[in-house]
Amino acid sequence: MNQWLKIILGPALGIATWAMFESVQPEPMVSAMGLVTIWMAMWWITEAVPLAVTSFLPVFLFPLLGIMGAKAVAPLYMNDVLMLFIGGFILAFAMEKWDLHRRIALKTILIIGTDLKLVLLGMMAATYFISMWISNTATTMMMVPTTLAVIAKMKDLLGDRAMPVAKSFLLGIAYAASIGGMATMIGTPTNMIFVSQFQAIFPNQPQVTFLQWFIYGVPTSLMMLFACYGILRWQHKIPTLENPAETLHIFKSEYASLGKMTYEEKMVSLIFGITALLWFTRAEANIGRFSFPGWASFFGDNKGYFLDGTVAIAMASILFLIPSKKDKKSTLMDWKTVQKMPLSVILLFGGGFALAEGFGVSGLADWLAGEISFLTALPAWAMIFLICVLVTLLSEFASNVATVTLVLPILAAIAIGSGINPLYLMLPATFAASLGFMLPVATAPNTIVFGSEMITAREMARAGFLLDLAGAVLITGTMLLFGHFVFGL
Repeated sequence: MNQWLKIILGPALGIATWAMFESVQPEPMVSAMGLVTIWMAMWWITEAVPLAVTSFLPVFLFPLLGIMGAKAVAPLYMNDVLMLFIGGFILAFAMEKWDLHRRIALKTILIIGTDLKLVLLGMMAATYFISMWISNTATTMMMVPTTLAVIAKMKDLLGDRAMPVAKSFLLGIAYAASIGGMATMIGTPTNMIFVSQFQAIFPNQPQVTFLQWFIYGVPTSLMMLFACYGILRWQHKIPTLENPAETLHIFKSEYASLGKMTYEEKMVSLIFGITALLWFTRAEANIGRFSFPGWASFFGDNKGYFLDGTVAIAMASILFLIPSKKDKKSTLMDWKTVQKMPLSVILLFGGGFALAEGFGVSGLADWLAGEISFLTALPAWAMIFLICVLVTLLSEFASNVATVTLVLPILAAIAIGSGINPLYLMLPATFAASLGFMLPVATAPNTIVFGSEMITAREMARAGFLLDLAGAVLITGTMLLFGHFVFGL
């Protein structure tokens, strides 16, 4: 599509939506919010301009159209959820700076084994674990060199029979990176967008904690990981090595090149471990018969002052205080490294907060809830599954972050109109936004491994379709089977 056509399409469809709304309902703010929503949706889906630029639209369109004043809109672009995002990024950068992520990956593979089928599982497990804590893109980039080294060795040993190995290994690390991002609240930006949107739309409701997300996210994502492993094993017949020691030698050499665990790696590991522990134990947890008060309760009436973002920033700040032994003039983290943080994603968060607030203030959420209430006639499993499928399809073609930012306020409106807990719809949609496995452009990990030119688009679509379908089924099943226990629905 021509770039100028993409640019014009957004406001043109927005104005058409405004005209349509004006003819069916009397509230001018609802019509105005419909214009902004469609304009942003089209620019996000087509990427007519950078995603962050689209996120700026509410800053001037809301005041212009009488939806919200500038003083009310601007603060929405920075809140405590962004503090969690920033703190988590700094911790992840510290792991990358001192090569701790590579050590974890290689050690995981060496523990699991050297049979090619087990190596595939090991590489996927290592990728999965690391992407729970750092960027899916960074995880994939880190795993690709080791993967290509194994593939090159396999070509020497197996000749043409090595191609199934290459395809399954590359698809495995790409898919595992996206699946690992589902497991924790900080694993991928879409998860934190959910947290921020839920907080913005339902400020008086109990918020999802890091521990709750972990207890639900890990089993769900692990089932996805094993489903992915099974699909790749079935589609790509992986041969057996006559001399598995050759494969073992590759990983041992890579691991030996890291040397002994350095002081810096040990300190970053310690700080990261303490951070995770504080996240898990901050808030009160009531899961079935299990009850835990949380350390924030020790502060009495002020316990609500402490959030996961508080922990992330506090622990990330400590990294700037501990000196490095390798570089006497530096500390475990430096500001130059932090400047790699993607400002575009931060601004995209802000656009999502503004969109969510606009839905409520304008009355569009109430109007949508009434118009699409027919969905509530469906059984719970059918409604959740349908949402998962629709979000997955949309995320194949559009940015996962843009997809979830756009969809969550609409699902909140459906939940409000139907009188059901919004978590039943919003959480499955958030997990489904990470299911873009079919197309090379669906996610950054897909694009990275597709760039190896060892996988065709058809092969990725064949494996991705089955995994997308399995994901929609698993997310629906886990939400209905134990989601209500974990989140106290």
